[in-house]
Amino acid sequence: MSIVRARAPLRLGLAGGGTDVSPYSEMYGGAALNATISRYAHTTIRPSVDGRVRFVALDQGIEESFAVGEAMRKDNRLMLHRGVYERLTRVYRGGEAEALTVLTACDAPAGSGLGSSSTLVVSMVRAFAELWSLPLGEYELAHLAYGIEREDVGLHGGKQDQYAAAFGGFNFMEFERDGHVLVNPLRVKEWIVSELELSLVLFFTGRSRASAAIIEEESRNVREKNTAAVEAMHQAKESAYRMKSALLRGQIEAMGDVMQEAWAQKKRMASSVSNTAIDGLYDLAMREGAFCGKISGAGGGGFMMFLVDPARRLRVEDALNATGCGRTEACHFTSQPAQAWRQPGTAKGVQGAHDGSEWLGGDCVGGRAWVTVGGGGGGGAAEADGAHL
Repeated sequence: MSIVRARAPLRLGLAGGGTDVSPYSEMYGGAALNATISRYAHTTIRPSVDGRVRFVALDQGIEESFAVGEAMRKDNRLMLHRGVYERLTRVYRGGEAEALTVLTACDAPAGSGLGSSSTLVVSMVRAFAELWSLPLGEYELAHLAYGIEREDVGLHGGKQDQYAAAFGGFNFMEFERDGHVLVNPLRVKEWIVSELELSLVLFFTGRSRASAAIIEEESRNVREKNTAAVEAMHQAKESAYRMKSALLRGQIEAMGDVMQEAWAQKKRMASSVSNTAIDGLYDLAMREGAFCGKISGAGGGGFMMFLVDPARRLRVEDALNATGCGRTEACHFTSQPAQAWRQPGTAKGVQGAHDGSEWLGGDCVGGRAWVTVGGGGGGGAAEADGAHL
C-alpha cells in the first residue's frame, strides 16, 4: 500500500454565516459567501505494521488504536476519525475493515472559527477516496463529510464549511429548503483578491469554548420563532447577496459596510456571540483605522477579521497586538480545493503519537507536525465552530 496524503483548505466566511444551519436553512433557505485560505487540514494514511487500525492526531498528541474487526468505542476521543473510517468502510467496502494508520493535523485549532473540524473531515474523506479509488466529486465529497460529522458523530453545525473545503476558492452558496446545496464558484479578478488581502487584518483571540452553545441557542431561537433572532438571520442571508456584488466589483469599502451591518445582526442571533473582550478589540480596531470587523465562526472567541485602509493596516495590527489578548496572523486566499496524492513506497510503522517525521514530507519540529496556529484542530470532541462566519 502506498502512502496517501491529502489536504483541504480552511475558510473565511464573508457573509451569510448561520443561515446554513438547521432548522433555519430548511424553513427559509440560506445563503453564504466564503473564501478558502492557505491554511489546511492535513491527512496521511499509511500501512499498519501490527494489523491494527490506528488514529493519530499529531497536533493534539492523541493516539487511539483498535484491532481489525473490533467494535470501536463510541466514547473515543477522536470521534471524527472514527466516524470517517466507519462510514466509508460500511458504504464502500461492505463493512470489510482494513488495518491502516490515519495521521492528521490542522493549521488552526478547533474553535478558531475557520471551520477546522469540518475541513478535517473533508481532508480525511478525500484521503480515503484516493486510497480506495472512490468516485467522489466535489458535491459528493462535501455531502458525505457533512453526513459523517452532523449525523454519524452528532456534532451540530452548518453546511458551508464542507462545501468550501471541497470546492476551494471564492464561492457563493445557496442552501435550499429541501436540503440541496448549490455552489456558485466566483471568478474574482486577481487585483481584487490582492486588494482584499492587503485590506484584511486577521486577529486570533484564542479558542472559542462557547460555539456549541451559541449554535444551539441560534437553532432554538429559530424553532421558537424568536422574532428578533429570525429577522437577524433573514438580514444575514440578504447580506450575502450584497457582499457578492461588492466583491465582484472590487468595492472593498462597500464590503465593509455590509460586514459592519452583518456583525450587528449576528449579535442579535444569540446572546453569547460577543463578549466584553471581543467588543473591546472591535472598538480598538475601529479607533485605529479599521472600517469594519466581525468575529469568525459561531462567536465567543477564535479569529476576528477586520477590513482596513491598507495605509492604516500596520497601525491597526500594532494596536491589537499591544493588547496582549492575541496576535495578528497572515492570511492569503487560495483557489485550491481538497486534494490528495500518493507517495509510492512502503511506510515505516508509527510507534507513537509523536512519531510523525515523514507524515508531511518531513515538516516536523520536535516530533510534532508543523502548524501555523497552536494545536487542537485534530478532530476529537471538537465543537462545530465552522457553522458560522
